[in-house]
Amino acid sequence: MIYREAGDFKTNYVSDGQTFPLRFDRWAYGLLLAVAFLVIPFVIDDYWANAVFVPFLIYAIAAIGLNILTGYCGQVSLGTGGFMAVGAYAAYKLMTAFPDVPFPVHVVLAGGITAAVGVLFGLPSLRIKGFYLAVATLAAQFFLVWLFNKVPWFYNYSASGQISAPTREVFGWAVTGPSATPAASYLICLIFLTVLALIARNLTRGTTGRTWMAIRDMDIAAEIIGVNPLTAKLSAFAVSSFFIGVAGALFFAVYLGAVEVGSAFGIQKSFLVLFMIIIGGLGSIFGSFAGAAFLVLLPVLLKAIGVDMLGWPTDIVAHIQLVIVGALIILFLVLEPHGLAQLWRVTKEKLRLWPFPY
Repeated sequence: MIYREAGDFKTNYVSDGQTFPLRFDRWAYGLLLAVAFLVIPFVIDDYWANAVFVPFLIYAIAAIGLNILTGYCGQVSLGTGGFMAVGAYAAYKLMTAFPDVPFPVHVVLAGGITAAVGVLFGLPSLRIKGFYLAVATLAAQFFLVWLFNKVPWFYNYSASGQISAPTREVFGWAVTGPSATPAASYLICLIFLTVLALIARNLTRGTTGRTWMAIRDMDIAAEIIGVNPLTAKLSAFAVSSFFIGVAGALFFAVYLGAVEVGSAFGIQKSFLVLFMIIIGGLGSIFGSFAGAAFLVLLPVLLKAIGVDMLGWPTDIVAHIQLVIVGALIILFLVLEPHGLAQLWRVTKEKLRLWPFPY
């Protein structure tokens, strides 16, 4: 029998409260990580890296960051694209100003700078919420894109206004620039995602996560029982912005290599990441992965079926993709607000009780 907890005994509170309490889960996720680290890097090629794996890993980081803010803390944000731009431009300035510093340090520092900017734009959340907070973060999106467009210092006075990632190596492997290999790009993104996902998982299951969820469920009641709204909301903005800034730095330096802020980090990027957590599931780390995988694989699947097999024009396939995403968002909001994560959760519960599912 698969997915059974019979015989999986717990002898202390630590083992009972671990992230994956079932032995089957621990083995399954361990096997998945082993394949991701030890198999895929040796078989990956340019197409699979650029079309599937690297964008999935980067968008998963951004989705986890937005899910921390919106799904766990209940603070609606439409400024994800702008915060990704902060991470990208911070990484670019650090890479050009300090060429001898290792690239992973640049990415972490870019995330830290984005966290500081996120706290600054998160201050209105102490007074406003809901629709008004969404409008405030939308204003941050437009302001940040305008700032990076209009201030030449951010793009080192380039005539085109575009920023390009210089070549940087990690342990002798080029991870940025034209000489970067698909395996190196994939591995650096995978390492960041694995570490950040573990951090997010532990944060959301601890005291910090409980304060975020208390603010999300009813902020007045949370304040009455001793939760400080200022630290809870600003910490959610800081952690969320850190994750999104790291995603923006990787998106610029590892995935694209050269970006222009308006086309790469516009409002459509904010909506894309928001759709990922709506479809995947609000308040779920697994939902962030599921939503990112779905919206990264959907265009690839539609292109393979519509363009390659049926010979449809590319613009028709693009419109079909928008229709499918819009319809799925409506269906999930109406029928299953917790998204793909809840469907997976229900499936696991039925497996645990099979052949007597409720």
